[in-house]
Amino acid sequence: MAAIGRFLVTAFFAVVFGQSALDKLFDVEGNVGYFQDHFKSSPFPPEMIRPLFWLLTAIEATAGALCALGLLTFSFLRPGFGVASLGLTAAGVALLSLLLGQRMAKDYAGAAVVAAYFAVALIGLSLF
Repeated sequence: MAAIGRFLVTAFFAVVFGQSALDKLFDVEGNVGYFQDHFKSSPFPPEMIRPLFWLLTAIEATAGALCALGLLTFSFLRPGFGVASLGLTAAGVALLSLLLGQRMAKDYAGAAVVAAYFAVALIGLSLF
């Protein structure tokens, strides 16, 4: 049963971060504009928004790719610290980055949503 949980959580984050990274790559200006507006009252200087956007995109793409690769190499018989768990670890880093951003922007409702995703990542990691 734990193997099914590991598989489903890994698949969940492959979809979440794969789609998010692709959206950022295919609509750079729209996403950067959203972030500039979202963080206009935060302590982040405007010139930091674009580099932070690219850093977040790289972390999300890494998480999505590792989770997707983890699904392809998934073993239901032998749990352990493999590609899927590396993907969930990268997902946790991405989620912590998103949480920091939401808190800095004083978007507490958005931060609560990120916290729920983070809980799913921790549950997934605990199953490995």
